[in-house]
Amino acid sequence: MASKDIFSALAVPNFRWLWIGSLGSSFAMNMQIIARGWLVYSLTSSAMDLAWVTLSFMLPSVLFSLYGGVLADRLSKRKVIVCAQSLNCLATLIMAVIIFSEAVTFWDFIWFGFFNGTILALSMPSRHAFVPELIPEKLIFTAMALNTTGWNLSRIIGPALAGLLIAWLAGGDKTSSYGVGIVYLVIAFLYFMSAVTVLRVDRPGLASQQGKTGTFNEMREGLLYVGQHPKVFALIVLSIVPFLFGMPLNTLLPAFNQDVLGGHADSLGLLISAMGAGAIIGSILMAGMGELRRKGLWLLLSCGVWGVLTALFGLTQSSIAALFVIAFIGLLSSWNMSLNRGMLQMTVDDNMRGRIMSIDMMSHGLMPLGVFPISWVAEVYGVGSALMVSGCVFVLLTILSFICLRSVRGLTKTPASAWLD
Repeated sequence: MASKDIFSALAVPNFRWLWIGSLGSSFAMNMQIIARGWLVYSLTSSAMDLAWVTLSFMLPSVLFSLYGGVLADRLSKRKVIVCAQSLNCLATLIMAVIIFSEAVTFWDFIWFGFFNGTILALSMPSRHAFVPELIPEKLIFTAMALNTTGWNLSRIIGPALAGLLIAWLAGGDKTSSYGVGIVYLVIAFLYFMSAVTVLRVDRPGLASQQGKTGTFNEMREGLLYVGQHPKVFALIVLSIVPFLFGMPLNTLLPAFNQDVLGGHADSLGLLISAMGAGAIIGSILMAGMGELRRKGLWLLLSCGVWGVLTALFGLTQSSIAALFVIAFIGLLSSWNMSLNRGMLQMTVDDNMRGRIMSIDMMSHGLMPLGVFPISWVAEVYGVGSALMVSGCVFVLLTILSFICLRSVRGLTKTPASAWLD
């Protein structure tokens, strides 16, 4: 596919503004991952504490994503997104002040993570459901791949920039939090610019229905829809499995970097940037695969290889080998998630899209169910062993999904309601 085709969705002005706004918030989130992970592990030296901070961020996805889907189907999606980024900007400024005061504690990261996670849970369904309203159907896979490309571009530059800032401003002092405070100020600015940019979208993202049946009934309708449509259910299951046993790598990376590789904040940034570089390649490849046949089988295959690479990463002992393996993990994870989300967007009926995307996001909040046991293994047996266990379980669950989720092998872009006999 020619490069002009890969980036063709950016020729649509409204999608372009939404994409730029998403890029700003993605940079903010990925810079925060480095700053948060480095400071928390410096304060506590505990893999389990990293897991608790992850839980504080992910738990709101379980609690509030369904309501976020209702908001996406009821309200102006543009307003929801702008309000979310404005609140994130304010909270990040408060966190920066706490860090600069040198009074920051582990619990500050817990409340801040819960707040960030809540805002994300309430707004992300609007962001995902907004995309099909701004571009034609033929560009859906390209748009999904571009969204993933933007996210992964931020994973390359954001962590490296944050790590270098922290290391440079700390001047070799591992206990210094000054650099982390500067990074949080940069993050607040990025959230502000993201809100301003999304305001340039001239379509409000109108409600697909007006909420006449009540909030809880609408949530119930979304859950019933998933249960009644096997292919939608299969796609959500294949979204959950990587979050359970692929994502613990992201949580434990600060510990692996420090305990196994002997690295500092800048080397942690390079690891996450290498993952982002691989993911960029994966998302660009995905942009050219809208006509790929047997997408369900490819989705399963990418899950299996992702698991193998996770286990292999746990065996690495050198920074060079770790950079190489994690880049391939980034490629597979990006390709997998772009493919899954693209199929889900094209599969779901228009009037249910916001709620189904919220259920998909809610399922991601189950990540601590994998992170906690894997983090416990890391505490007892070491981070490398924990990642090997995580990768092996990932592969086993993928094989089980291949056996049990037969419906995923025949996916088409036909709306799910057409499959009900």
